[in-house]
Amino acid sequence: MQTDRVIALENEMIPRLSEMAAESSIVDPELFIRYDVKRGLRDINGKGVLVGLTRIGDVIGSIMVDGVSVPGAGQLFYRGIEINDLVAGFLSEGRAGFEETCYLLLFGKLPGQAELAAFSDLLSGYRRLSEDFIRDVILKTPGKDMMNGLQRSILTMYNYDDDADGVSVDNVLKQCLKLIASITPFAVYGFQALSHYHHSKSLYIHAPKPELNTAENILHMLRPDSKYDKLEAELLDLALVLHAEHGGGNNSTFLTHVITSSGTDTYSAMASAIGSLKGPKHGGANLKVVQMMDDLKANVQDWKDDSEIERYLNRLLKKEAFDASGLIYGMGHAVYSVSDPRALIFKGYVAELAKVKGLEDEFELYSKVEFLAPEVISNSRKIYKGVCANVDFYSGFVYKMLEIPPELFTPIFAISRIAGWSAHRIEEIVNMGKIIRPAYKSVSEMQDYIPLRDR
Repeated sequence: MQTDRVIALENEMIPRLSEMAAESSIVDPELFIRYDVKRGLRDINGKGVLVGLTRIGDVIGSIMVDGVSVPGAGQLFYRGIEINDLVAGFLSEGRAGFEETCYLLLFGKLPGQAELAAFSDLLSGYRRLSEDFIRDVILKTPGKDMMNGLQRSILTMYNYDDDADGVSVDNVLKQCLKLIASITPFAVYGFQALSHYHHSKSLYIHAPKPELNTAENILHMLRPDSKYDKLEAELLDLALVLHAEHGGGNNSTFLTHVITSSGTDTYSAMASAIGSLKGPKHGGANLKVVQMMDDLKANVQDWKDDSEIERYLNRLLKKEAFDASGLIYGMGHAVYSVSDPRALIFKGYVAELAKVKGLEDEFELYSKVEFLAPEVISNSRKIYKGVCANVDFYSGFVYKMLEIPPELFTPIFAISRIAGWSAHRIEEIVNMGKIIRPAYKSVSEMQDYIPLRDR
């Protein structure tokens, strides 16, 4: 607990020290150009700097025309299988796809019926948490932020592991499978605890059912009456599949490689990836989209008036609306410029659910923003590649229609993406070489040390 003296010093010193810290951190933007620094590990056209090789996922946003790379329809591959083909495969057979997707990402091939059944049974067995973990870790000290709560639960698992630091493939695989399964109750129980202890809501702790898949268990464990319909479970399962992997270069997955290359344990690596995903420029974008759209609905009188919507979007870019970030959340992607295949797949099912939920007008508003935003952005800013809606533009709307609390939007992304992180951690361990250590050029001015008495 801080004393009055510490509080007084803090109030006096922090404003002045923060100014000094900020001033001493400024780097002249011209220097990035002079030294050809690839800021964000991307060139001026958004193409990522090649820093590694992977067999797990591939993200393609351009095509070759007469030997020149030009923007093209986005493509996403899981272990060489195009995402549209993967989705069409399990949907055509009327079954869930997330468990199959986890198997594919981890082991490089699609499972047979017996393999899939055994794998699903293993995950189900790992999904149920011990009563002392639920009571002492999740319920006793509920956090105010779900992603930080997930990190704490994952890090605490270290204490329950007899070989927590072991980095053999069999040990890491077992750890990853347990985390892929247990992150669902971590998230749902964490929300129930937050809702109860911080918002005075009723506390519901439903044990996961072994006969249910991951998406079904989320809805069963989350809802007081445990009820859901087939379309809701299908759409949530689809969301999990679409978010499970996105190449080695996305922020949280690249961080997984970086952290793993140091030789640290699985729990530290996964907790670090969760910290990355929390950011509003990464996994937190889906919540920002919903909040932005709520602000739009409050400030746009006629949802069918394109010009009024365009004026609002321009205000966003000018930092005059919503959170004054200058961003239209859900628009634009580091790789995709013409289309994000995940958003295209999602959109058709979003329209179907919106009709069932009686939210067709809101879906049309989302569609209008998706159509108008690229032109508004191109008219306002100098861009070097196209702008399209990314998967986050629709995922938050889906979760809202599924009556999933906003606090769980990004944790659900984590429930999905931990499958990809696990595959990449194993890949880094198998191909372990040097610790990842890119270069930063110092541009500081030299100065002499001055003795304290002379300052």
